[in-house]
Amino acid sequence: METWDAIRSRRNVRVFSERAIDESDLARVLEAGRRAPSSRNWQPWDFIVVTDRPQLVALAEVWRSAGHVARAAAAVAFVGPVLESDANRDWLWFDHGQAMMSMMIAAADLGIGSGHAAVADQELARTILGHPEDRFCVALMSLGYPQDRALAPLQRPDRRPFDEVVHGGRW
Repeated sequence: METWDAIRSRRNVRVFSERAIDESDLARVLEAGRRAPSSRNWQPWDFIVVTDRPQLVALAEVWRSAGHVARAAAAVAFVGPVLESDANRDWLWFDHGQAMMSMMIAAADLGIGSGHAAVADQELARTILGHPEDRFCVALMSLGYPQDRALAPLQRPDRRPFDEVVHGGRW
């Protein structure tokens, strides 16, 4: 798929088929996250890949709207350091977002759907994932092949009109 087609095809998928993701495709998605840009090349992330069904089901309980994680072929937990500085914490969130979007576009390029979820219950996440005390689970990304329809460029995306969003030089 061309990059522009992958961007136009990416949508949040929350209902997945039972088809497994090939290990090489999963590795490619993860590599896209590893190569994502970050502030001063900080790379404040670790990725925990979950493919075990009981673990996916348990992980879906960390956020009230994470049920799609239980039905995914895989999930990636984005883990970052616990920080004292508000400024560094802001960059951590921004950098993780860039990594996730890179992974979502790489997944779309492979026909793999993705969705995202927050993490409210950090203790449950730590119990399930086993990350150290000086780290926290920033977010989750579910991955799998869409059950309802394959990814394809969206002709009429549900987005604000271009002229409403883009301002030239000043507001």
